[in-house]
Amino acid sequence: MSARLLPGAPVAEAVLADVSERAAKLKAQGVTPSLATVLVGDDDASAGYIRIKQRQAAELGFESPHRHLSGDTTQQQLLDVIAELNADPGVHGVLIQYPIPAHLDYDAALQTLDPDKDVDGMHPLNMGRLAVGLPGPLPCTPAGIEALLAHYEIPVAGHEVVILGRGATLGRPLAMLLAQKRPTANAAVTVVHTGVPDWARYAKRAEILIAAAGVPGIIQPEHVRPGATVIGAGVRYEGKRLLPDVAEECAEVAGAITPRVGGVGPTTVAMLFRNAITAAERAVATAA
Repeated sequence: MSARLLPGAPVAEAVLADVSERAAKLKAQGVTPSLATVLVGDDDASAGYIRIKQRQAAELGFESPHRHLSGDTTQQQLLDVIAELNADPGVHGVLIQYPIPAHLDYDAALQTLDPDKDVDGMHPLNMGRLAVGLPGPLPCTPAGIEALLAHYEIPVAGHEVVILGRGATLGRPLAMLLAQKRPTANAAVTVVHTGVPDWARYAKRAEILIAAAGVPGIIQPEHVRPGATVIGAGVRYEGKRLLPDVAEECAEVAGAITPRVGGVGPTTVAMLFRNAITAAERAVATAA
């Protein structure tokens, strides 16, 4: 048995095509959507991610103002930049590239960001909105996973989803998202983690198994229910080498599986811009 591959690129292309159309409509009204980025320090990988997002912004018709702060930036200097972007009506979304230097407090900085400009969907207020089902920017990787499952018509409603990983950026918000009452969600969701000695017992019963532990190769073929859908969302890097949570051999047991590279990643970026265009539309409606 060889699983059907679920690449993220077609999903991302569909989302970004919609974003591009919505950006064009705003520009016809005299408003150019804007996604600002903030980079602290000179980490090569982070700088590369920013360049990718700036190129994508240009292709979609967004402005992409950028603030590059030195590695010895103080917490107050970072907060001042965030305050400046909060106050700028021409900036609709703000991305604070993570990680930031160890002497800075990322969570404290995030809490000062205008929640409506939080394109990562990770501000505490937006996590609260998600918890109670109110509109707001969604965490990008969880939203991308929901979109991927919907794009490939993987049945979710009423089915058993097991998430291995309880992180604040992925496991916990994904559980809330997939449990909500919508046609592309409404699942029976179980969250387990590596602190659960028999986590494999839960994994093996999943109709949809989502690996979000950040432990290379933790999901092996014996952990997968035959025919299940397996989504690899957790990764770790050794230098430039990407090490996914899901062993490649799982494709011989699963019915559908994300590829080692190009699965959830493209959908995450697409959701970033979906949050940004929604923020721009909201700002225009509020100003009207």
